[in-house]
Amino acid sequence: MKKISRLWSLSLLLVGLALVLFGCGGGSEETAEPASGSDSDGGGKEKLVVGTDATYAPMEYMDNNGNIVGIDIDIVEAIAEEVGVEVEFKNIGWEPLFPAVENGEVDFAVSSITITDERKETFDFTDPYYVAKQVILVKEGSDIKSFEDLKDKKVSLQINTTGHAMMRDIQGNTSSNIIAAETMPLAIEELLNGNADAAVGDNSTVNEYIKNNPNVEMEVIEDDSVEQEFYGLMVKKGNTEVVDLLNEGIQKIKENGKLKEITGFDIE
Repeated sequence: MKKISRLWSLSLLLVGLALVLFGCGGGSEETAEPASGSDSDGGGKEKLVVGTDATYAPMEYMDNNGNIVGIDIDIVEAIAEEVGVEVEFKNIGWEPLFPAVENGEVDFAVSSITITDERKETFDFTDPYYVAKQVILVKEGSDIKSFEDLKDKKVSLQINTTGHAMMRDIQGNTSSNIIAAETMPLAIEELLNGNADAAVGDNSTVNEYIKNNPNVEMEVIEDDSVEQEFYGLMVKKGNTEVVDLLNEGIQKIKENGKLKEITGFDIE
């Protein structure tokens, strides 16, 4: 009798163990994991986290409802639709954006980021998707007519931008006349408050400011000697999987006309 009871107990133990293993997935099929550094939305689509600095209208900014919107955002959403991925935008700020990409906190960044040789040493970039140019914003009646005229002027700009690099080349790296603000709106405020003789920034943002502030007595100076710049999506160095995916999307929205529809111009 004791022998039978022991056998019965052993049988129950084995059955229970089998149920536990089945419940832990031991008898189920493996689920494919999303690409490295990405999540899934539960419906099979890969999700990419996108960092930005939403202070740069019309390219990326916060609307009245607290949503991140703008030309750059529309472009990324169009790319995502073409390649079948979800995107989640995070407003990180300009300076923190670069370590966020480098450390893998975000999958890539979109924030009117000019492709430069210096940045390519640390990051990978997609093909260009937008063309821009540095311009000067001054008060009406200013004697400033070119970047050459800024040699001995107080100039405000957004820190660690291509405009900042240009002014370092013109005035020197240690110039006290360069006022490096955290955002472009703050740089323009320095000009309005009389702390700077001029502000330097991308044409899209400076022109947007003029359009939205018609009563401000300012004018935009375009210098023909300044070369065009090309924006790219910035990716962690070596992450060819994300670069290739984004380039595929960029090529598709170039070919189907969506990119021109968003920006208003063609780009090769």
